[in-house]
Amino acid sequence: MAIIYTTDYRCPLGRLVLEGDGKALTRVRLPGEKPPAATDEGAPRVRDRQPFAAAIAQLDEYFAGARRAFDLPLAPSGTPFQLKVWRQLRKIPYGRTITYAQLAHRVGNDAACRAVGAANGRNPLPIVVPCHRVIGSDGSLTGFGGGLAAKRKLLALEGVQPRSGQRSG
Repeated sequence: MAIIYTTDYRCPLGRLVLEGDGKALTRVRLPGEKPPAATDEGAPRVRDRQPFAAAIAQLDEYFAGARRAFDLPLAPSGTPFQLKVWRQLRKIPYGRTITYAQLAHRVGNDAACRAVGAANGRNPLPIVVPCHRVIGSDGSLTGFGGGLAAKRKLLALEGVQPRSGQRSG
């Protein structure tokens, strides 16, 4: 049975929980996100900071404004469509935003805005896979697992000032 390694990481957003399989980062839990019940994922959970040395160093650089892209082994779990969306998220440049419609176009289905939004919302690697860079078609902030204040903080760190209007969807 596989082991899930975990460690805490303190950042300007609060406490993140990093999870991995010992080789790759598999999940970043945002502040307030509840960890799964012990039986949810089946695998034993081991608290160990060592497997996350590179992720921690790169997150430190990102929050210090010195890193614009992450170069880490990642192993998110998702459907083929979700994985396709998450690959496109990694292509959004630091300090730039795109809309859900633009993201749908990039995955090859202009009519898939809602499906793209759902996949974006299920991104298990927020910050590292920058789902915070996706905004509403009118330029306003839309939902983010860590809350809109966290999304605004991440975008501000990258020099982006979105419209003041906010939507929850």
